[in-house]
Formats: sequence, C-alpha cells, structure tokens
Amino acid sequence: MRMAGQFRSYVWDPVLIISQIALMQFIYYGCLGLWVALLDVLIHYSPSLDQLFNYELLGFSSVHRRITMMAFILNSLTCALGLLYFIRRGKQCLDFTVTVHLFHMMGCWIYNAHFPSTITWWLLMFVCIGLMAVTGEYLCLRTELNEIPLNSAPKSNV
Repeated sequence: MRMAGQFRSYVWDPVLIISQIALMQFIYYGCLGLWVALLDVLIHYSPSLDQLFNYELLGFSSVHRRITMMAFILNSLTCALGLLYFIRRGKQCLDFTVTVHLFHMMGCWIYNAHFPSTITWWLLMFVCIGLMAVTGEYLCLRTELNEIPLNSAPKSNV
C-alpha cells in the first residue's frame, strides 16, 4: 500500500529484515575478527576468541586491552559502511546498530556464563553504538540526498 505524497513506500518484509540482521551480524563479527587479528599482529600478540567475547579483557591497563578496544571502535566504522551498502536507509541505521550490539551482548552473556558487568565494556558498547549509528546514518543520508536526474534519455554528442 502506498500513501499519497510518500516518496518511498515501506512494505513489511520479514525475510528481508532477518536477512539484513544476519548479514550485519556476519559483517560485525567478520570485520571485528579481522581488526583484532590485524592489530594483534602489530603488537605481536596471538588473537583469541576471548578478545571478541570476554568483556573482562577490555580496559586501559595494558597495551593488549587498549588494542582490543581500538578494534571495536574501528569495527564500528567498518560496520557503518555495511549499513551504507546493505541497509541503505538512514532511518533504519540506529535500529540495525542496536540489534547487532544486542546480539553481541547476548553472545558475551552466553560465552562468559554471566551478564556483562564491567563499566568499561558498557561504555565501549555505547561509544560503538553511537559511532556506528551516527556514521552509518550520515553516509546513508548523503546518498539519499543525491540529486535525482530528471533527464533519463542518454546524452547525444552532436
């Protein structure tokens, strides 16, 4: 159903939404794993799954902990590109960002067998949510506001 005066119609498509959520989770963990591995190579440290899910390994007390936090922040920027290319709607960036991080919180909860309780983890997640949502929304809105060409006929060089 399309309402008058609306540029884009929105159709409820659960398969599309679930596919986009799964794709964003894949991008989130794939890129986070790459960032962790790349940054760990720089400090000569062996990457581990604990860096992704063990929230007690985040902090400012060692280079390794700071590097892991940097991987999460860089991952937010990478995931903002995922929002641009696969979600493409500025209005949905916050929704998908919060969903990705909610699933990550549940993953941490299951991995550690208890709810994330460190202030560092929560602050990092809020920073990452803000960075990913704002950057993704900015990128999506920039493309949404591009001029729409009125002349669809091909140009002729006479």
